[in-house]
Amino acid sequence: MSPLPLADDLRSDDDRDLPSRTDAIGAALAGAIGGPVGKHALIGRARFVTPLRVMLMIALVFLALGYTTKAACLQSSGSGTADQRVAVWENQRAYYELCYSDTVPLYTAELLSQGKFPYKSSWIEKDAAGVQQKQYDGTPAVRYMEYPVLTGMYQYVSMALAKTYTALTKLVSIPLVGNAAEVVMFFNIAALGLALAWLATVWATSRLAGRRVWDAALVAASPLVIFQIFTNFDALATACAAGAMLAWARRRPAMAGALIGVGVALKLYPLLLLAPMVILGLRTGRMREVGKTAATAVVTWLVVNLPIMVLFPRGWSEFFRLNTRRGDDMDSIYNVVKSFTGWRGFDPNLGFWEPPSVTNAVTAILFAICLCGIAYVGLTAKQRPRLAQLAFLVVAAFLLTNKVWSPQYSLWLVPLAVLALPQRRILLAWMTIDALVWVPRMLYLFGEQKMGLPQEWFTTTVLLRDIAVMTLCALVIRQIYRPELDLVRNGGHIDDPSGGVFERAPDAPPKWLPVRLRPPRPEPILDPGRELMRT
Repeated sequence: MSPLPLADDLRSDDDRDLPSRTDAIGAALAGAIGGPVGKHALIGRARFVTPLRVMLMIALVFLALGYTTKAACLQSSGSGTADQRVAVWENQRAYYELCYSDTVPLYTAELLSQGKFPYKSSWIEKDAAGVQQKQYDGTPAVRYMEYPVLTGMYQYVSMALAKTYTALTKLVSIPLVGNAAEVVMFFNIAALGLALAWLATVWATSRLAGRRVWDAALVAASPLVIFQIFTNFDALATACAAGAMLAWARRRPAMAGALIGVGVALKLYPLLLLAPMVILGLRTGRMREVGKTAATAVVTWLVVNLPIMVLFPRGWSEFFRLNTRRGDDMDSIYNVVKSFTGWRGFDPNLGFWEPPSVTNAVTAILFAICLCGIAYVGLTAKQRPRLAQLAFLVVAAFLLTNKVWSPQYSLWLVPLAVLALPQRRILLAWMTIDALVWVPRMLYLFGEQKMGLPQEWFTTTVLLRDIAVMTLCALVIRQIYRPELDLVRNGGHIDDPSGGVFERAPDAPPKWLPVRLRPPRPEPILDPGRELMRT
């Protein structure tokens, strides 16, 4: 008999994964708050301290750490009003203080400080001496806003709010902010939106994780958040990608497509989510839903882009033009090879802004080969892979083969890796390696002659990061071929929490698909009684 009346709600989420009992890291951390959860505890009944709220609080702590790493670059100097003051970046402080963020230099470089409208306004690129440059064909090197439409408009709105702050400081004294420079307020306003986007990413990941809701804690507490969350604007697209996967999981393909379309208008990478959907759609015969998602994504992207595309076509196309003329970035595998071998790359002796046509072709071919390999795995594995597994493989292949891997791009992989391979110690090791690439990168940019680091120190850490990501890919493929090792599937009791219409769907590939690209037929189940009668 219970000493007290029983509660009205007797339900308990007995199936939820309990990290304090099933995971070494969870058990160690639980010791600080009283030990693992009790064997007879009622799970899922907490009114306030729910797993999601705990993870959001953890995310706030790591976002605060992320802001702290940028704080040294947010000091204001100069006299006069907010628009006359500047951030303290002299003597390459952003590099030796490890506080670099694209947000601050972009405010001036892209004419936002002058209140200019993105995509309409242009400028001519200058060299270090301030001399206007010309392209390889002799024409002036004209530049426009280099980001997709929604990211550019996000910067414009942040600029408008920063200038509103400046106007207010000329009228009244604003407490707490003191006399911060306008560019600092621009960073703070932009950072607030990025923080909210990352919280949305944590929320969506926790909903996608199913019974393993605590896996999303690694998204909230990722070491990558400390250095990269405020380096650029990628958290906005990450939130859209995670939201699109959640909408798909809830069998709302149109909503998933709309979020993918918005995400592509922020950053190109959410478009990659369509590839695993197509692969699984072919395997299950659910291409109608995939087509609905793809069509909605295209329409949404077009609606968002059309006004800028029509009014300022030259500025709108700058993002695509820039990506074709960029060479291999310092964080790419191609630069790693160059740093250790002395190789000059696929396109040596290019003129200023001359497109590296061979590099572009090689990266496209390598990514296409990887896509074909992932499609083969997805179509021919004995058991249908989970959507998150294929999505991680596609995005990882894109980053590994691409000519550009900016440090903040690693944030793209965080929620996908957590959903695809919920091995917490392995993921934490990769995230730590990836986050620490930032330190030698900044010290290399600071300059070896200024007591920085030589290039090889930096490229060695990049190589370690690439090896770590390739190891994750190998582990994901291993779990696809050995689904009994997949913690998400829980010994076959669960199929795919993020699968949406693919969940529990039987294999039904189209008739035109070659036999070698079809999943193997299930082995027939013999009737033991019938076999006994035969004997």
